[in-house]
Amino acid sequence: RLDADGVVQYASPNGLSAYHRLGLASDLVGHHLGTTTAELAPSRGPVDEALVKVASGYAPREFEVECAGGVIQLRAIPLKPKGVRIGSLVLLRDVTELRRRERELITKDATIREIHHRVKNNLQTVAALLRLQARRMDSEQGREALNEAVRRVGSIAIVHETLSQNLDERVEFDEIADRVIAMVSEISPGRVTCRRIGRFGILDAEVATPLSMVLTEVLQNALEHAFAVADRGTVEVSAVRGGSPTDGRLLITVTDDGRGLPEGFDPKRAGNLGLQIVRTLVEGELGGTFGMVPAPE
Repeated sequence: RLDADGVVQYASPNGLSAYHRLGLASDLVGHHLGTTTAELAPSRGPVDEALVKVASGYAPREFEVECAGGVIQLRAIPLKPKGVRIGSLVLLRDVTELRRRERELITKDATIREIHHRVKNNLQTVAALLRLQARRMDSEQGREALNEAVRRVGSIAIVHETLSQNLDERVEFDEIADRVIAMVSEISPGRVTCRRIGRFGILDAEVATPLSMVLTEVLQNALEHAFAVADRGTVEVSAVRGGSPTDGRLLITVTDDGRGLPEGFDPKRAGNLGLQIVRTLVEGELGGTFGMVPAPE
């Protein structure tokens, strides 16, 4: 408790203990709280001014003081019986551990973002090397295989780039989906339009990475096999979330108005590497199901 001049009249054992941890060697009673606290703080100037306001008791104030021994939070409550200011109560709270954990989280977040940034850069380097190798290939089949690998690596790089800009391991997947769609659309053999309807929403990183690869493979498959070189058409990606906020299910449908599936086509027996990747990721990584059916007549 402080008097009207900011001098300590009473200090609880806990309050005194907090000041002792900050480096105070004497008692608090009889000393000006603002002056005493400012002397313990390593920096002066703005600290002194803020402490004067806390100790004055004219209005409710909060302030934190960080010293070598820790961090305390001061909160002043004016005492004004019948409108006459007689002093203030100052509540002390030791927030040393809280601030330490906050700094650890900030450091951890920064480290994670930096890791994602470096992974993205490394993946882009790999994609550039694959693209360079593809240009040197004489075989059309080999060149296309390398270009597919470039797009697969690129889809993962998009996720890591997005994660490097976020504060947590969750991403707005709609942005990723749109970038993947734009990337894969470059291989369109004709005048085919790709578009998204519905919202994927916010997804965890462990879902976003395999899902971006699945989307890449399915779109590549549709563009490569559903349309001839001069065809016009549309490929549509539909995303529907579960019916309630607690329902984590996500239904994704990719449809096209191309020439349709071959007679007797069985996706489970198809030797296409892309479809094998899709099935492995959907069933193994995402815990979902995957199927291909002809469009209704």
